[in-house]
Amino acid sequence: MITRHVLTIPASGRRVHYRKCGSGPLLLMVHQSPRSSAEYERLMREWSAHFTCVAPDTPGFGQSDPLPGEPEIADFADALDEFLAALGVETCAAYGFHSGGIILVTALKRHPERFSGLAIGGYAIWTEEEMRIFGDSYLPPFRPSSYGEHLTWLWNRMLEQSWFFPWFDIRDEARLSVAHTDVGRVNAAVMEMLDAGDAYRAGYGAVLRAPRDIPAPESITAPVLITAYQGDPLCAHIERLGDMPPNWHAHAVATPAEHEAESLAFLRRHATDAPALIAEDANEGWLTIGEGLIHWRGERDAERMVLQAPANELTDPGPNEVAIDVPGHGLSSDFADMEDAIEAARDALGARHIAWPQVPQGDPDLLYPDLAPDRYGSHLLRAWSAARAEALFRPWYAADKDHALPVDSAALDPEAIARRARARLRAGGAARRFHKLLIDRTGDPA
Repeated sequence: MITRHVLTIPASGRRVHYRKCGSGPLLLMVHQSPRSSAEYERLMREWSAHFTCVAPDTPGFGQSDPLPGEPEIADFADALDEFLAALGVETCAAYGFHSGGIILVTALKRHPERFSGLAIGGYAIWTEEEMRIFGDSYLPPFRPSSYGEHLTWLWNRMLEQSWFFPWFDIRDEARLSVAHTDVGRVNAAVMEMLDAGDAYRAGYGAVLRAPRDIPAPESITAPVLITAYQGDPLCAHIERLGDMPPNWHAHAVATPAEHEAESLAFLRRHATDAPALIAEDANEGWLTIGEGLIHWRGERDAERMVLQAPANELTDPGPNEVAIDVPGHGLSSDFADMEDAIEAARDALGARHIAWPQVPQGDPDLLYPDLAPDRYGSHLLRAWSAARAEALFRPWYAADKDHALPVDSAALDPEAIARRARARLRAGGAARRFHKLLIDRTGDPA
């Protein structure tokens, strides 16, 4: 199964979140922007028969801390080198798709000793005219607005970026052949953007600005394979690569499956024999409970294990405490039996007792509206509306003078509403089930 870990880089204190799966030689997998390592979960399961697949969230994406200032592509390449050093990895093979590949090629040039071979899915060589078209339009600021208007933009941007490239260029000439309306895929990308926030512009912008300087033909580097499939907007860029070192090879393929098969075969030929040495922080991680994961933070063997209220995410625990994301909430997997999973987490963490939250005031069937993703992204606005109203009324759906709360400007700050809305979206129907579990435990319907 895929496990999840947090590792703090000693020199900078920057936290890196990564996924791991499989056994054997280590394969580093670097995701595209503005995604996270979650996009590789299927591929990690498939390739785990051959490798220990390790996929970090690039700085500023997923659950990894951003880089300070205004980083460029060299900073992202150096961050990757720091991560491998902190893991204890001297040399490994690596795979990257689109911007992940650009980061890897830069890392190969700056830290050649780290890599035994790279397999790249699409490598962009932009013309000056294409860069002019991108301009500032491709990476607009992404900041929460008071009434959630940004969510309408976000849903449609993520939906239509498989229809047109660039996503804002709505012309027949810019249409893509891989258009889809896969609600699950769109929602996954939306949730990753909600995690990254405006930091997405730093990572994505560094990739777009990066110089496309393939090493000179006489250069000696680790071998590199670049492939792109029909329908990928970077497939045409294969012809733009020009002369390359003798152990670099690039060509177009017909399908994504062919790209993955060729990449796997190449990586197996160039993998190192060194075993994977996995490091992680001692005060945060994920517990493996059956087939699921429970996210935790704090002190093992603490006096109390603290649970958050339904539709919330864990907060930093106090002294002699450990906190978990309740099953189905935050960064924890969902479980059919929440209470059993919570007890198993307490046992695994060595906490002496559980600090259960109070039963929230209100009818659980009204407190937690259906947030299943739909074709139009309306679930995002339902979550935002509830998250905004809960700062003004208790319960939030009873919008009248008898249930009004004193106005709290901090709770109405768009960033605060955004955090609460994201927590609701992550919890979905698990929030209602947890509320009812609290009622069952106490007999108090609040």
